[in-house]
Amino acid sequence: MAIDFTLSPELEAIRARVRDFIQHVVRPGEATIGDQAAIERRQYVKLLLQMRAEAKAAGLWLPHMPKEWGGMGLGHVALAMVQAEAAKASYGPWVLNCQAPDEGNMHTLLHWATDAQKEKYLRPLCEGRIMSCFAMTEPEVAGSDPTLIQTRAIRAGDDWIAHGHKWFISNARRASFAILIARTEDHPERPQAASTGFIVDLPSPGWTRVREIETMHGATGHSEIRIEGLHIPNDNVLGGRGQGHRLGQYRLGPARLAHCMRWISQAETALEMMVDRATQRFAHGSLLSEKQGIQWMIADSTMELYQCKLMVLHAAYKIDRGLDFTSEVSMTKHFVANALGRILDRAIQVHGALGYSTDTPLAHMFQHARWARFADGPDEVHQMRIAQRTIAAWRTHGSSRTATGDLPL
Repeated sequence: MAIDFTLSPELEAIRARVRDFIQHVVRPGEATIGDQAAIERRQYVKLLLQMRAEAKAAGLWLPHMPKEWGGMGLGHVALAMVQAEAAKASYGPWVLNCQAPDEGNMHTLLHWATDAQKEKYLRPLCEGRIMSCFAMTEPEVAGSDPTLIQTRAIRAGDDWIAHGHKWFISNARRASFAILIARTEDHPERPQAASTGFIVDLPSPGWTRVREIETMHGATGHSEIRIEGLHIPNDNVLGGRGQGHRLGQYRLGPARLAHCMRWISQAETALEMMVDRATQRFAHGSLLSEKQGIQWMIADSTMELYQCKLMVLHAAYKIDRGLDFTSEVSMTKHFVANALGRILDRAIQVHGALGYSTDTPLAHMFQHARWARFADGPDEVHQMRIAQRTIAAWRTHGSSRTATGDLPL
């Protein structure tokens, strides 16, 4: 029987080490940081770098990257359990250097970059000496359809000159380079062949960070960028001319799943807080945990978390085996994003006014969770693609089986 949902003793040991590290290094560090504004910037940075140094010393650095790049060389199934443990603390993925958007950019550079580009950009990114961003989304066109990108790059001698407008570029204010997707082709055979990826050194003349966009959870790292006369050396083309769409889709597949891994951690935390509250809060003659309405909330959340974990593991399994994982990741991303919101909402409800306050992390978690339903593809686009694949499977095979995971049952 090939199906086995257990981890090897070696991977169980890694899980235990990550859990211990988050519990005894990262969480105390976060407690010390508290409100970032209340401590000196120098002290804040020193503490973060100290935690990263401890992660390296503990052998928990870059779980998603090959060993020749200083990583742990884990596959996606193993990475799922690392990300889920790391995300039990806000700074956990960053301390292990497996956070978005750098994680996705590392995968992209590893697959698409030239040897010279890898040494200049991937090496310091893996070593934790710099940070990066991915610049694709634009305010004027639908971010869910990259074929509509309006930012243009025109060849001029040994350079490209780019003009355009980007926004919600996460990490741009801290980045030493950006992976920029810009339109370079006027009449491609396919709309998906119109754009090209470029590596942009930051700061650069012509790249202007206009503002940090205020969101539901504050102004925390999503920048609006104006690009005016930005010169990019031809050596900084990433992956070949006209390959920008392919590059972006290659990046987004595993990146979507990595988000799901971290969201599972948040959902699990919310469920456990819900149960803890229900077993301690007394009202109207009994504990909340003894009331059927509360039990249904706990039961629904438990079942949804179970589904989330199974979907992530199966999608990760397909990636590790080099199988087509597009449909599975799409379904997983849609389901986990929505389940996260529902579980958090129930946890807040069980906590009542306390859950609505900022005395627990639930309100903050709920604010962050809302973006999950449109980031890396909105719900509706994923649903459209899922339906299209199901219809295509029926037409091709007379069965929906290949569209529902192609599982052996």
